[in-house]
Amino acid sequence: MKITLLERRLAEQHAGRTTVLVTDIKTGAQLLLGDGIAEGDLALDNEARAAINRAVIEDKSQTIDGPAGPLFIEVWNPPMRLVVVGAVHIAQTLARMAVETGYAVTIIDPRSAFASEERFPGVTLATDWPDEVLPALKPDKRTAIVTLTHDPKIDDPALQAALKSDAFYIGALGSRRTHAKRAERLATAGFDATAFARIHGPVGLDIGALTPGEIAVSILAEITAVLRRDRIKTKEDKAA
Repeated sequence: MKITLLERRLAEQHAGRTTVLVTDIKTGAQLLLGDGIAEGDLALDNEARAAINRAVIEDKSQTIDGPAGPLFIEVWNPPMRLVVVGAVHIAQTLARMAVETGYAVTIIDPRSAFASEERFPGVTLATDWPDEVLPALKPDKRTAIVTLTHDPKIDDPALQAALKSDAFYIGALGSRRTHAKRAERLATAGFDATAFARIHGPVGLDIGALTPGEIAVSILAEITAVLRRDRIKTKEDKAA
């Protein structure tokens, strides 16, 4: 790899952005792709670019057939992260399942009696207010944020910070009536309808969940559906 490509790739990785290095196995020519990046001496056709997009969505490095021979696609995606605001019962199950699914989980709750290591073993805990913690975490396109306290004093500042981030998923616990009132408060705070539409509320897929564990399942299922939305479209395209 040329030193310029290596330096650029490391810089993108350090910034938490996705990069793809495409290598022509026969010639050694390479192309580095990323957010607004296309550096190198390798030409690609539309079929190869579509395959690269699929590899990124599937988070899977692989070899494909290129215009003049085999290409190796090396995908680097930032780690998946889940930030949960509210160390409640739902969060206990959600954190365990999210870790098993591959997420690095952070629990934020200024009520330190709830955010304890005994209740959340092996999970990163933060007991400052969410509008102080979230900006420092720099949520990116591989980060999901869920608010669960049902307390506007804690959830609203968290949602405001989340809406200023690139998080791919933002969810908030509460009934439709609660969500409507939340929309009014966020509008007063300066967030328009487009911004509010990013919030999934009531959070989770409608699977008739009743218990904290079942609600956690519905939340993680919805996060997965949003994360894999493009892959689902790809499968539908293949079936058409």
